[in-house]
Amino acid sequence: MPEPGDTPGLSHIARRWAAEIAAAAGSAVPSDELDRAVTAAVREGADAGATRCRTRHDSAVERFAALYAAAPCGVVLADPDGGVLDANPAMLELLDTTLDELVGRTLTGLGTEERDVAALRTALADLAEDGRARKREQVHLGAAESSALTNVTVTALPSGESDPPHPVLLAENINELQLLREALRRQNTHDQLTGLPNSRSYHTTLETWLGSPESDRIAVVYLDIDGFKVINDGLGPGSADEVLRYAAGKLETVFRGPDTVVARLSGDGFGVLHRGRVTAAAVIELVETAMAELAEPVYLGERGVAVSISAGIVVQDAGTGTTEEIQRAAEITLHRAKEAGRAQWMLFEPELDSGDRRRYNIGAGIGGGMENGEFEVEYQPTVKLDGSDEIAVVNAVLRWNHPEHGTLNGADFFPLADTTGMTPSLGTLLLTEAMSDAAEWYRDFPTAPDLCVRLPTRLAVDPNLVRIIRDEFERTGLPHQKLRICTDSLALFDPRGEVVDTLSVLSDLDVKITLAVSGASDLELVHTHRLPVGFAILSGPLVDGLATEGTEADNARAHLYALLERARELGIKRVGADGVRDAAHAQRLRDIGIFAGRGDHYGGSATGTEIAAVLDQRYSPA
Repeated sequence: MPEPGDTPGLSHIARRWAAEIAAAAGSAVPSDELDRAVTAAVREGADAGATRCRTRHDSAVERFAALYAAAPCGVVLADPDGGVLDANPAMLELLDTTLDELVGRTLTGLGTEERDVAALRTALADLAEDGRARKREQVHLGAAESSALTNVTVTALPSGESDPPHPVLLAENINELQLLREALRRQNTHDQLTGLPNSRSYHTTLETWLGSPESDRIAVVYLDIDGFKVINDGLGPGSADEVLRYAAGKLETVFRGPDTVVARLSGDGFGVLHRGRVTAAAVIELVETAMAELAEPVYLGERGVAVSISAGIVVQDAGTGTTEEIQRAAEITLHRAKEAGRAQWMLFEPELDSGDRRRYNIGAGIGGGMENGEFEVEYQPTVKLDGSDEIAVVNAVLRWNHPEHGTLNGADFFPLADTTGMTPSLGTLLLTEAMSDAAEWYRDFPTAPDLCVRLPTRLAVDPNLVRIIRDEFERTGLPHQKLRICTDSLALFDPRGEVVDTLSVLSDLDVKITLAVSGASDLELVHTHRLPVGFAILSGPLVDGLATEGTEADNARAHLYALLERARELGIKRVGADGVRDAAHAQRLRDIGIFAGRGDHYGGSATGTEIAAVLDQRYSPA
């Protein structure tokens, strides 16, 4: 039996070790003395081991306590029934409470709302049933006015061999993370300047509504601020931002209501979506209200800035068309409104839309058409009205052999080229091709008529025009006096260039200047700006008025006599007419003093090769 205070089995181990040592050492050492020595040694070793175990246990406890206190996530220790026993500082801070207030409450009672309480109750039930931990469930903890959104894990802390485990609740505060996520989500779906939904959110909503069977009808309104560049450049970006915020607020006020979205789509562009029992009349009324509201000036410092908007409106049944189609229809309708004078709305009409799409398709393809060689120069002869049928001048124009829309003349594509910025390139192509052809004619037929090139306005105001013409003179060898450059009053009034100076320089180069006019008032520009104009080409109502006899013809004659008299006073050598319909029309024009004419009466346009053949017949030596 072990002696009192001995570790169980320790004496037996000592006696066995003493017997083995005695057997090995023989009778030299008395057995009693050896037994006492080994027992003392064994007891000393056992005491030392126990001390080391206690030290390790205490260290582990200290480390756990330190970790528990310093853990960044909240920890609550509960009894087997779920009553709170302890909580670490992080949990007390998260719940904004003290340990005394917390102890005695239940774990489920920490939930904020019933759904949070239910989630904790389910987690504890799972834990009690099979010890399965419930991990990372989002639960609001704490009082409603100061609750925290947390990721909660409910697990168990082992107890004695026969005692049930103690539940432990771990809570990670994700309030800030959730706020960050919400901020990022809002940043991704909302415009930072105005706070409105952005283009991505707008198009997502439109796509959803178009595919929703619950939707009845859908209205899409595309708006932008007229002349916004003037505001931005005149008052600065800061003031322009204020105007955008002001406009956004007004639009939100006018277009408020269920199933309505107001979004900022681009710099000064806004979109409105509305669904339900939508009528075009109701939408138009709202648009007009928005126009009236925005017309009230917003004061930026001491400056009052009024905003006008243009709008394109599309109203259609849900489930018809795609997001791209309805948005494109709204944008094209807006463009039509702006072309009609701005500060107004237009309602989408399928018939007009078809024509607009054709025009914009043409405009978008100009660059590709040039690269593919689809443009070519053709010529219209202006014939003397004296009965000789002699060609007075050959007029160069550009046509487009469009692969889809057939042959297009300048009126079909030059206005669109102005919008896309392609006019200078087209005008340069016209000049270079026409001057090349004319140079060949004059090498073969020195007495051939002049070449006249009617410049599109954008090229007429181009500061590089003189350089382009100089370069072409040098490249082609065309005599300077064989070129006539024709422009009109639109170019003279255009603020983008110094047309008067350009015409003066060209005149100094012996280029002949022709002015296209529609009435006597255009001629006065020659006097006002001291233009070096030697020729005029007349078109419009005065020419059309002489197409038949009658009162209209008599009025046209009176105006034409006065116009021709003024032309002579201004030193204009000859006046021609564009739009001669038949022989009788040509005779009437000749009778009042018009020198030459062109139009249907003299046939259609001709290629450079065909003009060369005509010149060969008329100007080759017999």
